[in-house]
Amino acid sequence: MGVVSLEWPAEGVALVTMTNPAINNHGSWAGIHELWQTLVRAREEGARVTVLASGVPGHWFEHAWLRDLSNMFQRKEVSGPADGWFGCINELSKAPVVSIAAISGDTSGGGCEIGWACDLRVAEEQVLFSQPEVRIGVGTGIGGTSRLVRLIGRTVAAEMVLDGAPVAARRIYELGGVNRVVGEGCALAESLAWAKRLAGHPPEALAGMKRMLAQAEEHPLTDAIMNDQKIFQEFSGGPAAVARMEEVQARFDAGAGIRETYWPDETE
Repeated sequence: MGVVSLEWPAEGVALVTMTNPAINNHGSWAGIHELWQTLVRAREEGARVTVLASGVPGHWFEHAWLRDLSNMFQRKEVSGPADGWFGCINELSKAPVVSIAAISGDTSGGGCEIGWACDLRVAEEQVLFSQPEVRIGVGTGIGGTSRLVRLIGRTVAAEMVLDGAPVAARRIYELGGVNRVVGEGCALAESLAWAKRLAGHPPEALAGMKRMLAQAEEHPLTDAIMNDQKIFQEFSGGPAAVARMEEVQARFDAGAGIRETYWPDETE
């Protein structure tokens, strides 16, 4: 029996939940491979937004399961293929599906790295983030240090990876590493509500903007701007986009302002 489930709480919204209480959602090779395959399946079945959640109270996604990690280096038997780690990272960060981490419990090591690879992160107030690899004697193996520096800056990233001590969700939020901090027990509901709104945006635009974000950090600024224009040209002139532009302009022509046109449910 697997440890990852796929549900469809709304059109275009996939809820992917890992529940492995036997090892408190530490990332076994088998579990992470299953997570990767489930993310791919969600995309292939029409997800525009995917929410990652945990079914284990007190834990979101935790460090790589050390039994598998140690066995891998000793060339002993492991629980499954090791390719799921980079498969997950690439699917979350580069695929045209927007990813939201609904962080409901403590997260560490490779689990944190999966969260850093998501487009958006919602964390509960009590959550602690940690990169404890240095205390184990290993390193961040799937891009955690590099992403963390870009998300929260070198100073606190250095604190996390050189000391391995936990950092509270509120501090990560203040540094820009988390989009929203919510009360205990609220991360999933907040993430799903956000996902439903995002999935209601024009699909080509949502996927196109995800591509711009994913590729922006990989280019110098001048090249990134030209790449933005290239992606813009690929989807902005299509029939759906033109129809949407005409619809929005009609609202302006009728006297509506930007608040009621763009953000009717988010402004008073």
